[in-house]
Amino acid sequence: MININYCSKCLFPETKPDLSFNDEGVCSACSAANDKFSNIDWEKRKNDFNEIINHYRLPEGSIGYDCIVPVSGGKDSTYQAYFMKYVCKLNPLCVCFETTYATEVGRKNLDNLSKMGMDVIHFKKNGEVYKKMVIEGFKRVGDEMWPNHIGIFTIPVLMALKFGIKLIIWGENSQQEYGGPNLESIQSNVLDRKWLEEFGGLLGNRIQDMVGVEGITKKDLTPYFYPEDEEIERAGIVGLFLGSYFFWDARKQLEIVKEYGFSVKEDGPVEGTYTNYENIDERLVGLHDYLKFVKYGFGRATDHVCIDIRNKRLTREEGKELVSKYDGKYPHIAINDFVKYSGMHKEEVDKIIDSFTNPFLFEKNENGSFARDENYNLVRKFLIH
Repeated sequence: MININYCSKCLFPETKPDLSFNDEGVCSACSAANDKFSNIDWEKRKNDFNEIINHYRLPEGSIGYDCIVPVSGGKDSTYQAYFMKYVCKLNPLCVCFETTYATEVGRKNLDNLSKMGMDVIHFKKNGEVYKKMVIEGFKRVGDEMWPNHIGIFTIPVLMALKFGIKLIIWGENSQQEYGGPNLESIQSNVLDRKWLEEFGGLLGNRIQDMVGVEGITKKDLTPYFYPEDEEIERAGIVGLFLGSYFFWDARKQLEIVKEYGFSVKEDGPVEGTYTNYENIDERLVGLHDYLKFVKYGFGRATDHVCIDIRNKRLTREEGKELVSKYDGKYPHIAINDFVKYSGMHKEEVDKIIDSFTNPFLFEKNENGSFARDENYNLVRKFLIH
């Protein structure tokens, strides 16, 4: 067995990219959470936010949209839309970049936004080009959702330019909630090109790198190019994280949006974790989370446990039990769906997954293949402690 250092407060391991620890062994995500609870003047942040949105609010009696809210059919973006519509009394335009392989409950929740009283633009991508990027992202960087990470950020900005809307309201700052590489990423209130390229999950790949893949042209990739900084500045567009101005608590926000018709996954938790309300709009999320596990030794259940520990809903010991039960299990459902979506053979999919699997963290057989148990789960070399 090898020894991996874990945060002394939550269960984030040292293998998590860009995570840092202080002298007491507390990770940067927990330090950011401590700021949320103890050091941030949320009343002042609220006043700052109200001042900003009042600046962008259209005059009484005018037509148009006060802001854009990027949406997915998930609980966070539903909350963002609810907040801007019913709390701030703005007229938001909801913009959705079509996900890779939508679930029925995701489609239902996306439709629910219009029933909540908001206009929604659903950008339906070129499926042929997108699928090529899905497969290439899977092979190249071990992330089949790579093009989705691009589209969810570029399309709302492109729509803001087209409609002349100056304010975009994003949700949580993932670097603040899950830990980031530096203070700038954790404290940033603004999502711009720099944030996307450094912290947006592109894994060192850029959209230009897809030109030429299976005949993809630059023109094919039009929706995925982030506008030039000068164009955004000239249009006066600003993108803000709502979670930088109001205390972000997903479980409390979930209860609010359920009152407005949001649906959870009723037939059990999402594959790879213990919750039934996170990432319920995408059928391939189990594969995405598993790829993180094989690279770094932790998955989506760890993410959720750590959030619940920081929000004082779980003890660290209770969290360890949940991580041991749910984290890192081979995602049979998601991989079967990926085979159906991509047209690849399962053996090829497993081979690519193995190419990203960390031999430092997982046992190998005498023949050099990765050891697995009777349920095809990897055998760990480390203990969660």
